[in-house]
Amino acid sequence: MQNGEKTRRSVLKGAAAALSLTAAARLALPGGAFAQGAGPEVKGAKLGFIALTDAAPLFVAKEKGLFAKYGVPETEVVKQASWGTTRDNLVLGSEGSGIDGAHILTPMPYLISAGRVTQNNVPVPMYILARLNLNGQCISVAKEHLDVKVGLDTKPFKAALEKKKASGKSVKAAMTFPGGTHDLWIRYWLAAGGIDPDKDIETIVVPPPQMVANMKVGTMDCFCVCEPWNEQLIHQGIGYTAITTGELWKDHPEKAFALRASFVDKYPNAAKALLMAVMEAQQWCEKPENRDELAGIVAKRQWINVPVADVVDRMKGKFDYGTGRVVENSPFTMKFWEDHASYPYKSHDLWFLTEDIRWGKFDPATDTKALIDKVNREDLWRDAAKALGVSALPASTSRGKETMFDGKVFDPADPAAYLASLGIKRVA
Repeated sequence: MQNGEKTRRSVLKGAAAALSLTAAARLALPGGAFAQGAGPEVKGAKLGFIALTDAAPLFVAKEKGLFAKYGVPETEVVKQASWGTTRDNLVLGSEGSGIDGAHILTPMPYLISAGRVTQNNVPVPMYILARLNLNGQCISVAKEHLDVKVGLDTKPFKAALEKKKASGKSVKAAMTFPGGTHDLWIRYWLAAGGIDPDKDIETIVVPPPQMVANMKVGTMDCFCVCEPWNEQLIHQGIGYTAITTGELWKDHPEKAFALRASFVDKYPNAAKALLMAVMEAQQWCEKPENRDELAGIVAKRQWINVPVADVVDRMKGKFDYGTGRVVENSPFTMKFWEDHASYPYKSHDLWFLTEDIRWGKFDPATDTKALIDKVNREDLWRDAAKALGVSALPASTSRGKETMFDGKVFDPADPAAYLASLGIKRVA
């Protein structure tokens, strides 16, 4: 028995040595050769998604056989009912009948890793491996406020909401997850016009696919979500687009591709394979000549399950705001790869954490640098990019100073100054 154990150990040692050699060799090979070496430790993973167009890289990676190309053919891309469900399934992991990773709101891996949104505040370490997109969200307003034609300036909207409240009616703003990107966009937009999102309006959580139905029955005055729900709202005559979020902050970061840290640590080659498949899919999604086909893919029953008409125009850069304003070739169209869209800048994660401190989702004493260094694995992105033959890599983990639509400047070197410059907030 002991001899058998020794033999088993020697075989394992030999296998480990062979794996390290092939891993080193693989760095010099183009992406297509990745699956031909020793390859990933497992044949797939369970990845969650919400029915939104910025999950497109996961749909394309599955439909175009990219997961198979990189040696993880059994990867499942599984629809989640809400971001809360995504969180719960990430906590479980696939071994507990949950999921290994997801298309996710960028702040969520931080909130989950820090135990801020988990049961009994138990931390579940997560890694962000890539950003999935820039831009592409919208803030929509109910048709009852059409005469106001709310845009970037929410001061006129404030007056309309105050009038509505004076008549005894409630006013509500919907987002998709507390402390998530949609929550932060709608809060920034409201607060910039003097509307306190915690005092002047009730902020509620509604899963993305339920936004239109809820506004139809008068549940909320405005909401923030990704497509196709903003365009569908207009097609159904229920509301209009106030802004697309790129107008708040041009080329802002949005969703992330994240995996449980335990999965990445246990299966590093599989994690790299998943990442490479998603990155190649992002490159495909970015090409203008693919946008019609992309619209057809995301609209499919197993993905978003909507008419292609609810997707295609904004996917190609045409924005009909539903107010008579139509913008062709919008500079705020969703980006999947261009302008380093896929690279997870640490400076962007710092903005999200700073805003979550602003609204009380994180303690002001949070060591944001240490948390970002744990969660943001831009090093794995760079490794995958080199294996894919990507030549233009970001020079720094910071994109530098960012300027918001109202003139506020976020300097990653001094987040405290940015926080101090903001009028409405929950911290001193």
